Amino acid sequence: MLDCQHLAILREVHRAGSVTAAAERLNVTQSALSHMIRKVEERYGVKIWMKQGRGLRFTQAGEYLLALAQRILPQVEHAERILGDFARGRRGSLRAGMECHPCQRWLMRITPHYLAAWPDVDFDIRTDFRFDGVAALLGHEIDLLITPDPVDLPEVLFKPVIDYELVLVAHEEHALARRGFAKPQDLLDEVLITVPVGAERLDVYTRFLVPGQCRPREHRTAETIDLMLQLVAARRGVAVLPDWLLREEGAHLPVRAVRLGEQGIQKSINLGVRRGEESVGYVAGFLALAQEIGV
Repeated sequence: MLDCQHLAILREVHRAGSVTAAAERLNVTQSALSHMIRKVEERYGVKIWMKQGRGLRFTQAGEYLLALAQRILPQVEHAERILGDFARGRRGSLRAGMECHPCQRWLMRITPHYLAAWPDVDFDIRTDFRFDGVAALLGHEIDLLITPDPVDLPEVLFKPVIDYELVLVAHEEHALARRGFAKPQDLLDEVLITVPVGAERLDVYTRFLVPGQCRPREHRTAETIDLMLQLVAARRGVAVLPDWLLREEGAHLPVRAVRLGEQGIQKSINLGVRRGEESVGYVAGFLALAQEIGV
C-alpha cells in the first residue's frame, strides 16, 4: 500500500541523486530502502526508477509519484507541525465571554498583547452581557469567562486578576461629591444610571440599596460607559462604576467618585476556565498575561 514513507523516499532520492545518499539522509540502510520501493513496484506492477549510468532515471510512473510527493508531503509536514502546536498548547481557539460592561473595557487592554504573543490562536469575544456565563463555560460555548461574580463550582477554576472598588459617580458640584461616603437613603431622590442588566445583578442594589431598604427615585440605563459618564457630567443623574474605570474614562470630566457606604463595595475581575484546562498553553498564557498587566 502506498503511504507517505514511500513518497518521502522518492523525494529524497530525487534530492540526493542516488539511493545510497537518500538512505543516509533517511537513516535507513540502502537495502531496506530499495526493498520498500520494490514492494510498491510489485504491488502496482510498475517500475518507479531505472538505472542510468551511475545514477537513476525516474520512469513515467515514478515522475508521477514524485510530483505527488512534492505536492502532498509539505502539506502533511505542515499538518504535523500544527498538531505539535496543538499538543504544546501553542495553537487552538480561545473564546472569551463576559458578564459585565467594564469587563469589556478591561479585556481590550489585554487583547493586543495576547494577539501578538499567540499569533496561531484564534481569539473570539462574546459580548452578550446578559447571558449565563458559567452555563456557557460548562456547555463549551466559551472557553474563558470574565466576570466580577465568581461562583464556587468543582468544575470551574476562577482566578482574580484585578481588585477594585465600586463607586458612586456624581457631578463634582453635587452635594454627595463633598461627602466621604454615601448612604442608601442619599439615593432616594436621585436618578441612578446603570448598565442595562436587571437590578438583581447590580451590586449597588444587592449590596447597598436593598440592605438599606431604599430605592432611587428613578433608575435608567445606558448602553455605554461613555454615555453614563456624559449623563453624570450633564447633571442628569448619578452612576456606579469601578474606580479604575472612572480614573481612566472620567479624568477629563467634572465628576467625582463617592464611596458606597463607610466600607465601600470591594470587587474583583475574575477569569474562569474549565478545571484542568488552565494548563493548556494558550489558556495559561492568557491567565499569566492578565495577571501581569492588570489595570
